[in-house]
Amino acid sequence: MAGQAPPPDGFERQVGTLQATAINMTQMCGIGPFVTIPLMVTAMGGPQAMFGWLVGALIVLADGLIWAELGAAMPRAGGSYVYLREAFQYRTGRLMPFLFAWSAVLFIPLIMSTGVIGLVKYLAYLWPGLVSADGGEINGTGRLIGILVVVIAVVALWRRIGQIGKLTAGLFVVMLLSVIALILASLTHFHASLAFAYTPGAFSFSGGALWAGLGSGLILAVYDYLGYNTTAYLGAELKNPGRTLPRSIIYSILAMMGIYFLLQIGVLGVLPWQDISQSNFFASVVLEQTWGKIAASVVTVAIVITAFGSIFTGLLGGSRVPYEAARDKLFLPWFGKLHPRLNFPTTGVLMMGLITAIGSLFDLSEVIAMLTAVFVLIQAVAQIAALTVLRRRQPDLPRPYKQWLYPIPSVIALAGWIFIYTQTGWLDIWLSLAWLAAGTIAFTIWSSVEKVWPFGAKEIKEEFLTTP
Repeated sequence: MAGQAPPPDGFERQVGTLQATAINMTQMCGIGPFVTIPLMVTAMGGPQAMFGWLVGALIVLADGLIWAELGAAMPRAGGSYVYLREAFQYRTGRLMPFLFAWSAVLFIPLIMSTGVIGLVKYLAYLWPGLVSADGGEINGTGRLIGILVVVIAVVALWRRIGQIGKLTAGLFVVMLLSVIALILASLTHFHASLAFAYTPGAFSFSGGALWAGLGSGLILAVYDYLGYNTTAYLGAELKNPGRTLPRSIIYSILAMMGIYFLLQIGVLGVLPWQDISQSNFFASVVLEQTWGKIAASVVTVAIVITAFGSIFTGLLGGSRVPYEAARDKLFLPWFGKLHPRLNFPTTGVLMMGLITAIGSLFDLSEVIAMLTAVFVLIQAVAQIAALTVLRRRQPDLPRPYKQWLYPIPSVIALAGWIFIYTQTGWLDIWLSLAWLAAGTIAFTIWSSVEKVWPFGAKEIKEEFLTTP
């Protein structure tokens, strides 16, 4: 059966559907909704923010079906790196996979750094000395705590994938308990008059708050959904990836859509949206108001652990990208070595951890906007094209899963990503273009040294058509 053969790169297939879904959901949730719900409410001007989660889910579900087909057909470490390499080798040689690897070492750790920032802000509910006197900026002590969290995550990753799967399952349970506790606390003290107090004229097509803030809201919503593709980076470590990978993606997106929607409605029914929009740790405030200080403190600890789980699983998947690139001689060679006994890419884990620690020193909203622009430009849009190219170039490629209703999901995803990219802001767009230009220059230098396209012959290698 396609996808069953052991991977040729030294990894071990030990992660099943349940663990894979848990890895995705743990990475997706993390600290995300606990810090972005106030930003979402502010961006969309009131309780109508709840609809931002549904629109965001539609975009990522359509995109998830792209990941599902590509990942099931090409279950290797590195995810998008592999898909872009296979699809674009015919015209541009190794340019596209190089640009992805070049960008992944930036945007994957930046996603993790937002988790660090949010973790410290919630820890400030228990330890107020971590933020400034006005409750806003993280101070020096808080920054040091954030760096220490990254160090602990790297140490926790220093083990076999089988042990990591068990640890992830435990973190997943903590994540579920924290969100369920907040949902229950909210719904048992729910006031519909607060939750559905939509801004007057919010749904008007002529300048209503919903439509005016939808672009900014979708940036936040998509940020919170990111992680649904984590198992694609672990394709070489999944049991029966042709079934496990698509299911883990689809299950995790649908589950998190329900969780985010209930969270948003629930907290809006407890606190006025104006209060939510100004809080660094609104979840703790909601719990304190409904179940008391002790319960709020206990669940805040669970939220902090949930944030750690997101950082942990993100570094787990991201570290496999430079590994695969190094094996293709597109990245520094020391990234292409596995630990001799534990079989994981040590340099990738260490480098991703370092960039995550540095990213945690910046402002949360700035990091989210910048990483979203880079992600959309280098990965999301390119991967939609890759699926279409591979269907034409490699029609005989074994595909254990094929995108439902093709090409409709691809069209929906493309429209959504283009809209989101245009909403990130001119500075972030220019930064993403500058990063792309720098990567192209780096590729030109590399290809001239290695004498490959455009300075030599293209190397066409249809790996998944020739590998059983």
